[in-house]
Amino acid sequence: MSHSVTYTKDGDIGIITVNNPPVNALSQHVRQGLLESFTEANNDDTIATVLICDGRTFIAGADITEFGKPLRPPDFLETMEIIESLSKPAVAAIHGTALGGGLETALCCHYRVAVPSARVGLPEVTLGLLPGGGGTQRLPRLIGPEAALAANISGTPMKADQAHAVGVIDQIVAEGNLLEGAKAFARQLVAEGAKLNKVRDLNDKVTGVDLAIFDAARKQANKTRRGFEAPQRCIDCVEAACTLPFDEGLAKEQALFRQVLTSNQSASQLHIFFAERAAVKVNDMPKDTKTLGIQKVGIIGAGTMGGGIAMNFVNAGMPVTILEISQEFLDKGLTVVRGNYERSAKRGRLTAEQVEQRMGLVTSTLDYTGLGDVDLIVEAVFENMDVKKEVFAKLDTFTKPECILATNTSTLDVDEIASVTKRPDKVIGTHFFSPANVMRLLEIVRGAKTSFETLATTQAVAKAIQKVGVVVGVCDGFVGNRMLHQYGAQAQYLLEEGCLPQDVDGAVYELGLAMGPMAMGDLAGLDVGWRIRQGKNLPASLPEGARYNAIADRVCELGRYGQKTGAGYYRYEQGDRTPHPDPAIEELIINYSKEKGIERRTISREEIVERLMCALINEGAKILEAGIAQRASDIDVIYVYGYGFPAYLGGPMFYADTVGLKKVYERVCLLAEQDPASWQPAPLLKKLAEEGRTFH
Repeated sequence: MSHSVTYTKDGDIGIITVNNPPVNALSQHVRQGLLESFTEANNDDTIATVLICDGRTFIAGADITEFGKPLRPPDFLETMEIIESLSKPAVAAIHGTALGGGLETALCCHYRVAVPSARVGLPEVTLGLLPGGGGTQRLPRLIGPEAALAANISGTPMKADQAHAVGVIDQIVAEGNLLEGAKAFARQLVAEGAKLNKVRDLNDKVTGVDLAIFDAARKQANKTRRGFEAPQRCIDCVEAACTLPFDEGLAKEQALFRQVLTSNQSASQLHIFFAERAAVKVNDMPKDTKTLGIQKVGIIGAGTMGGGIAMNFVNAGMPVTILEISQEFLDKGLTVVRGNYERSAKRGRLTAEQVEQRMGLVTSTLDYTGLGDVDLIVEAVFENMDVKKEVFAKLDTFTKPECILATNTSTLDVDEIASVTKRPDKVIGTHFFSPANVMRLLEIVRGAKTSFETLATTQAVAKAIQKVGVVVGVCDGFVGNRMLHQYGAQAQYLLEEGCLPQDVDGAVYELGLAMGPMAMGDLAGLDVGWRIRQGKNLPASLPEGARYNAIADRVCELGRYGQKTGAGYYRYEQGDRTPHPDPAIEELIINYSKEKGIERRTISREEIVERLMCALINEGAKILEAGIAQRASDIDVIYVYGYGFPAYLGGPMFYADTVGLKKVYERVCLLAEQDPASWQPAPLLKKLAEEGRTFH
């Protein structure tokens, strides 16, 4: 028998225990152990069997390291069949999480008990997959197709009480009493003569179903998970559970599982899954680096970013003190924060009591002395170097020496900001993305003198506030915005050469990005970039011969800053964020081309996509070579979580590998011949292309 699975007896109850750290994944030796243990249990004198797991969790899913490799027997379905065919009650005892194959294993048991803290779900869709162990066929039979659709399409785990309410869990048992509770439940089943509740044989909830629910689900998935294949295949499988006998539905699930398993989308999403976990590793950081305890946080600035940043800490239960220069600004900022929470309450995501609890964690001050007891400062003032340096120069005086000083700059030199303090080792960049309380990405900018302790503590803070923290180096724009600058520049050149905003945005939207560069600019506020360009004295400060496009400046000069002013590259109706093409902007662009003597031409969607993606990839290669990003996968994580790059394409660097670096490099070289002022092929891209290698 497998060392990862043991079978013991406690009187009349057989106990099968899985011990495969860290998450009891369904590796080959676990499947083998389960098959052997349930076979033994079926042939002995016990009256029931309990399946339980050691460690911090129930079976948390399949062993994804086995994906793409020849599967060693026993097959997962073979193992599940043995469990389900047991001639005596089988009870799954769940703690931690029962996810994916773990929940499918539990569904093959006749009954399920769980502690209140447990969660169950089918998250395969988040990896571009669908359940391959009967999850799409058994779950609808147990809880109905609508609830099963929601579970499969979202991949979001259910809490134990919710799972109990819908029928996934049969009984909740007390924390710390799982095994005893499961044994008592099993004995009760036998005493009451309960039937062997084989989920595969339950048909009442999948009979007479209105099939219109599946068309509605497909339409909704097209909106919320646009471009993703796996949610659509999940819907196909749940529909099969309602229209086909179990074995035929299972066969369809298997066929579709194999289809998505070998797809580019699944490869891309698996890449992001592993990339996110690799991003926490700092190559040169000692393993024994200690972290500081962050109990209270100070935020400087109560504007849109400051308020959003504050909410992250409050949501994690950390008290926050917000500093502003006037009571008016404070009141305005706090009103926005409260409004955000109250809207969440109206949507049922928070209770009124929780709103007040969170607002109770927020205090405010007009004086730096009010920050004297905080452990971390996050500065979120105007994106101007002089202003930020003025703020940081004051912090040495008013904060305790061990306090970490973080700047929320999106482009500015963190080392220059640190230079005005007496503790540059405590200074770090924390680039939150807007809206800060929603976006998952946090660029952690490591300065030249940032200590390992400061860096490790900031990483721990990112995790505590549920951000995906990616460590980057200091340069103009760091990783995300530096690449975005080149991407945006090419978008502007496309406008002057023949495109309109909707042409450029439509092309990248069709590729899968959440929005195009012009719509993104309107959302973020065009005035932000305009001020940055003015601060850099552009175009006057550019080298002779450098290319500069002033269309964005012209749009801003008209007072069109985007959605917040009702007009930018597009016009917006009051209360509606839908971008509408505007003839006034089209005229502005066409006249600008004439002014520069550019003969406008028809530009294909293919060319638009190629130019914009090449801009990202080429700059990403330069960033890698300069050591600003530790690894290509870090860049992918930044773009998926911070810039709306679709996970099913794997991020720009993985996308480049998929397209082929030779093809990308050749295209960049051609663009460089046509426009040498804007394109310089990255040496690393050239090297990898010539050697037939990839970024990953």
